Amino acid sequence: MKISDKLMQKMAQAILRGLKEQKIITFKEKEDVVLARAEAIIRADYQREAALDVEVNRMMDDLERQNSEGFQRYKMFPMLKKRLAKEKGIIL
Repeated sequence: MKISDKLMQKMAQAILRGLKEQKIITFKEKEDVVLARAEAIIRADYQREAALDVEVNRMMDDLERQNSEGFQRYKMFPMLKKRLAKEKGIIL
């Protein structure tokens, strides 16, 4: 799924606002600095999942070449992605 920078920024703002309203966190740094760091974390996580998708698609291409008859990409993709994510410690 493609996520724009603007949406990542809104996600970070919503998360920080919710934590602040519930008094779960207090800021030791300026809120702008914390917001920028939160956005960077979300962006890095998104890029990590995008790289996982690329790897899964490569694996699926190889599997499809080996087993061309009856290969169902739409069923295999989520299974492979879930397994690889678990192996690499990526939370989906």
